[in-house]
Amino acid sequence: MRFSYQVGMCDADHYLPLAREAEAAGYDGITIPDSICYPREASSKYPYNKDGSREFLESVPFLESLIAVAAMAAVTDRVRFSTFVYKLAVRQVAVVAKQVQSIQQLSGNRFDFGVGISPWEEDFAACGVPFEKRGKRLDEQLDILRGLETGEFFGYEGEVHHLPDMKMCPVSTAPTPLLIGGHTDVALKRAARSGDGWMCAGADLQQLTNYLKRLNELRDEYGTADRPFRVFTTGADAFTPEGIETLEDIGVTDVIIGFRNVYELEPDKPLDEKIGMLQWYANEFIGD
Repeated sequence: MRFSYQVGMCDADHYLPLAREAEAAGYDGITIPDSICYPREASSKYPYNKDGSREFLESVPFLESLIAVAAMAAVTDRVRFSTFVYKLAVRQVAVVAKQVQSIQQLSGNRFDFGVGISPWEEDFAACGVPFEKRGKRLDEQLDILRGLETGEFFGYEGEVHHLPDMKMCPVSTAPTPLLIGGHTDVALKRAARSGDGWMCAGADLQQLTNYLKRLNELRDEYGTADRPFRVFTTGADAFTPEGIETLEDIGVTDVIIGFRNVYELEPDKPLDEKIGMLQWYANEFIGD
């Protein structure tokens, strides 16, 4: 089992010291959430909490996630970073590809790119991107990200994207792992078909077991079952040795550790208290 510590939705001054402390404590990774803005009104419901409300996000601080990754990578040496997850479908893919390749260069290939589709139609409006065909848009973006990181000339003619032949320099010396977020069957199909892993935003053990069973069926169907595949999840099951063992048994490879329930409007904690909690967890559950 690999362990990642969740940094984000907090005072900007907490990011760098938490990254350093998580690395020193032995965490394998650090995850960073993504958000662009909070709309005054929204037509969509949030899919990852019980009632679909979004009020818990109002006035919660978010740094731009790729900038946060770059800053934390600059003060660490070993720990990996993952976005959990980056709203790729509302962004311009060639610009994002350049940002990702720059992070890989500066960090020594320590970035795993967790991506998904924003649940908010308002995010698309804010970025000037059509809400229609958002799933197709993301599918094509995954292809383009992979093509542009080869360092060779690459062009793309899709249903949504039309990219003339171009190449980027520099590019990473190893492919960037693409981790797919989302709980719908369409998202699971995307992860099984095109991803190097899947990121679960929260589920009880039975739900998680069902998701992973479906993922395994889909990977067999798409002929991708022999590829390395990571599964990230959060949850209370990661706070006992027995729970961690159970997660491993059903196929989880990475657990994301956090100590704050933002969904329930739990306030942020002081930096020294956060450091104490992440060190406690490492001492209890992260082996040498």
